[in-house]
Amino acid sequence: MNPIRMPRSALTLTLTAALLCIGGALQLAAAQTPTPAPSLYQRVGGYDALAAVTDDFIGRLVTDSSLSRFFGGHSKDSQGRIRQLVLDQLCAVTGGPCVYIGRDMKTTHAGLGITQANWDQSVQLLVATLNKFKVPQKEQQEVLAAVSTLKGDIVERP
Repeated sequence: MNPIRMPRSALTLTLTAALLCIGGALQLAAAQTPTPAPSLYQRVGGYDALAAVTDDFIGRLVTDSSLSRFFGGHSKDSQGRIRQLVLDQLCAVTGGPCVYIGRDMKTTHAGLGITQANWDQSVQLLVATLNKFKVPQKEQQEVLAAVSTLKGDIVERP
């Protein structure tokens, strides 16, 4: 059996055409691959925005007459740790790069006697904070939905 002999220029031309076709197909496939939607973390402005929201929200919690009792007796160091844990948890639940390393919510809030009214008040304060920072309604709803998954472990009394 005789192999087909092609002139070198014809072989080069054939290989070049094949590579161009493969390259074009790869570019087309890449162009058709949908870009993932930005995460909630990205849409709300990332870490610095969440840090500002956390600081404002905690400031509201500790000065609210019906909730301040939950924050009394903490040293400055403990207050800083609480702030960082809240920020890390908010960052993580919005799809950011943070990892929450604190205790689970049931353990953290056990024995505090947090009521449904306390929960509702804290949600109102969070909404006020989100409004202050002009977080769009869609993103607010997503943040509240993420936070609401914690309610069963935080609220102890009706």
